[in-house]
Amino acid sequence: MRRKQMDKTVLRQIAIILLGTLILAFAYYHINVQNQLSEGGFVGLALLGKYAFGWSPAWTALLLDIPVILLAWWLKGRRFMLFTLIGALSFSLFYSLFEQLSLFVVDLHGNLLAAAVLSGLLTGLGAGIVLRYGGATGGDDVLSKLISDWSGWKIGNVFFASDAIVLLICLFYLPLKETMYTVLAVWIAGKVITWTMTTSWQIRYVLPIKRTSTLAVSVSKAAVKPIASTPQSLQINNKSIKV
Repeated sequence: MRRKQMDKTVLRQIAIILLGTLILAFAYYHINVQNQLSEGGFVGLALLGKYAFGWSPAWTALLLDIPVILLAWWLKGRRFMLFTLIGALSFSLFYSLFEQLSLFVVDLHGNLLAAAVLSGLLTGLGAGIVLRYGGATGGDDVLSKLISDWSGWKIGNVFFASDAIVLLICLFYLPLKETMYTVLAVWIAGKVITWTMTTSWQIRYVLPIKRTSTLAVSVSKAAVKPIASTPQSLQINNKSIKV
């Protein structure tokens, strides 16, 4: 019974991690890439590879993640490594599916402020959900979490500081305007990640439970009283016959 409960908890964590990576992949492809915004961390390096060499960010990010995931296995244990691997693989899969199949376009070139705010909110929420439920979406998440645990800094601030290095590199292939809006998006994402990790909230889910109600019907034996019949008489040919 106890093992069954643990299995349900693990499956629940994995399901929520998949939800987080789905949100993250959606935001990166439909907002950042479609509106020429970059991103910090390993995803930012992967986007750099796309803009400079045409490489798919899905697989570039995964290749960057592998060494750090192995480091996570050594430092944080098998469970964290497993959830991180699930997060990294699912992010790459979701991003690749959006890249190949999605017909949805979020064109915010005329309002990059809205694009930056929306990107920060969604990427911060997606990454925060994954981190809160015991995983990571990539190697930069793992490094940020390790640094946060070691230094005591808020994880959102660590994210922003580590992303700043990549954002400086972005100046080589992105105009200053897009880079500054990317900085705003990353700053918002860091705040949302901190909020997601520290606020007391929880994703709840309800499994459908089939309930059957039984109707108990009690049948009591009724006392059947004999019906007393009164003698009746039948008169035939002036003769009385008792029945």
